[in-house]
Amino acid sequence: MPSNIPKIRSFLLAAMLVTFGLWSLQAKDTQTEMNKNATETLRVGVVGLVHTHVHWILGREPQDDIEIVGIVEPNRQLAQQYSDQHGYSMDIVFDTLDEMVKATNPEAVTAFNTIYDHLEVVEYCAPKGIHVMVEKPLAVNLEHAKKMEALAKKYGIALLTNYETSWYGSNYKAYEMVKKEDKIGPLRRMLFHTGHPGPIEIGCNPEFLEWLTDPVLNGGGALTDFGCYGANLATWFLEGAEPLTVSCTTQQLKPDMYPKVEDDATIVLTYPKAQVIIQASWNWSHNRKDMEVYGTNGYVVCKNGTDMEILEDEKKGSYPLTAKALKQGYHDPFALLQKVVKEGYQLTPFDVSSLENNMRVMQILEAAKQASVSGKTIEWKQFFSN
Repeated sequence: MPSNIPKIRSFLLAAMLVTFGLWSLQAKDTQTEMNKNATETLRVGVVGLVHTHVHWILGREPQDDIEIVGIVEPNRQLAQQYSDQHGYSMDIVFDTLDEMVKATNPEAVTAFNTIYDHLEVVEYCAPKGIHVMVEKPLAVNLEHAKKMEALAKKYGIALLTNYETSWYGSNYKAYEMVKKEDKIGPLRRMLFHTGHPGPIEIGCNPEFLEWLTDPVLNGGGALTDFGCYGANLATWFLEGAEPLTVSCTTQQLKPDMYPKVEDDATIVLTYPKAQVIIQASWNWSHNRKDMEVYGTNGYVVCKNGTDMEILEDEKKGSYPLTAKALKQGYHDPFALLQKVVKEGYQLTPFDVSSLENNMRVMQILEAAKQASVSGKTIEWKQFFSN
């Protein structure tokens, strides 16, 4: 027996080495998978604080997907107010976009300035390869939008538009039920009710009101502010289809409060086999962003971001449904921006955030403005023939 001890020791040593080797490979594979799944942080600059949607990014819970490296806001009092509220350092606040970019080298910026200034942001950022996300709508008018589109394509940057409704689980569930599961038959009608009692009435701050109620800086009033939501979602559902006609009626129900812009707008879009009605108003009794989608044999109603009502068969009646939250990493605008810039995530052509979708939105708004001024229905092909 003693003569076999060296052989046994050799065998045991070999076994240990094999086991260690396998463990080492497994550990390496695990680490590789962890590295693959690790989020690469996106360096983001915030351009402007005068759009109160900026609280979305400033008040966002800390995550590994983005890092705010700089803020552009010449109004130091406003910047300090938000610094006190959200806890960012005034050391990262700059007076100009040029100063912020040179000091912090962001990979992308989010624009929370006036809609009119979206073009200037893209004009500066695109040649430098800095990606841009703007708050809805894309631009104040189609002319600005075309310039922004050309710059984005020329320099190969992502140009995304953010809507609150882009992150409603109910809207995605509705899309799935209508477009993929054919729950209600072919789509025939979409209704959108968007708006609130009015920006003054709901207590918007002076910095926001100053440009939101200006026809130049905002591109209009309620028509621009809330008409874009329905145009965006309808374009998504209808896969970018061009309307046949665009009609629009606007009113100034509160001229003493909003003397420069319309505070109520109704847009009607006709398609070969469907109709879209968008009721955008600063005269609702309450805040609302809801959608109704009707097919040949049923409907899907999205009351808000989660609550839904479905009818598939009139004999069986309708039933309620609670939509699930969107998948983590695709659940808000900044997570999506990180996916697009750092991970190469490709948006589908008429995704709600995509440039293609929002160029169509700008065309719809442009036609709607003309229809409201002329009092005539716009023939799409004729209007955009030039």
